[in-house]
Amino acid sequence: MRVDQFDFDLPPERIALRPVSPRDAARMLCVSGGQIQDGHVAELPAQLRAGDCLVFNDTRVIPAQLEGTRGEARIGATLHKRIDLRRWQAFIRNAKRLRAGDVVQFGGGVEATAEERLPDGSFILNFLGDEPVEVLLHRAGTMPLPPYIASKRGIDEADKSDYQTMFAQEDGAVAAPTASLHFTPELMAAVAAAGIGHETLTLHVGAGTFMPMKVDDTNDHVMHAEWGRIDAATANRLNTIRANGGRLIAVGTTVLRLLESAADKGGMIQPFEGDTSIFITPGYRFRAIDGLMTNFHLPKSTLFMLVSALMGLDVMQSVYAHAIQNNYRFYSYGDSSLLIPA
Repeated sequence: MRVDQFDFDLPPERIALRPVSPRDAARMLCVSGGQIQDGHVAELPAQLRAGDCLVFNDTRVIPAQLEGTRGEARIGATLHKRIDLRRWQAFIRNAKRLRAGDVVQFGGGVEATAEERLPDGSFILNFLGDEPVEVLLHRAGTMPLPPYIASKRGIDEADKSDYQTMFAQEDGAVAAPTASLHFTPELMAAVAAAGIGHETLTLHVGAGTFMPMKVDDTNDHVMHAEWGRIDAATANRLNTIRANGGRLIAVGTTVLRLLESAADKGGMIQPFEGDTSIFITPGYRFRAIDGLMTNFHLPKSTLFMLVSALMGLDVMQSVYAHAIQNNYRFYSYGDSSLLIPA
């Protein structure tokens, strides 16, 4: 399909630079049965049924944005994907000034060797010293806010908590699973009281989620890989919920992509541990999920393609036109949508 089929005009003032407070006060556009309904995240339990299950991503965002120098050159690094205990794949700003073998000084005694440039232009960074890389990142790194926020304001202390979900446990993400940012203990108590269950899995979101598509046709796009895990016990519980008539509602596209990667041809979710580079576009047959809660995405992005695959491109174009006309807030700190396909 042509990438420009997924384009739309988004006024820049619709991009949210801060989250609402409390988190579940965000608006939520519900799309089900061909109907569009305006609401709020706090009303989520009323939109679901007893026996349904919300599935969350428990990845934790690390301070993966680094600023450093290589000699006189300023070098920016956004970590993308862990390779091993000391090495990370990273997207580099001012990469033309960096060569394999160079050492980048990130401040606070944190330094890394650029080992090699990969075909996509990223580098493998090998962090020097004996301290765990996590310790080094907390010393020298900052929260990796999306470019459409970081380009308009500075990263500050509030972002350390604002850009982390209440489910965050497993260190490794360099971007938040933003659909889960809307949840509060009070909302989860209301979810449980309504007879709706919840489960967690892990997918470490990579910086590739922010990379613009550079092709004209979706067939030519190479999707970034991210590491995820679903253990056997969780897979069994999810399969049992569906067998008993409950619906699996993925909270975020990261959850959806991991569940679909783990599902076999019969729709059974299998244990999974490893990389997934699944790229979902219209025509894809969903096997593992029955609905999706997600924020509003960028024009011509792989995530807008994903929701168009779930609901239909015409439907999502109408939904986004409604959201823009009615002043919904877009992207990571923005409002939410609940998408239940027919």
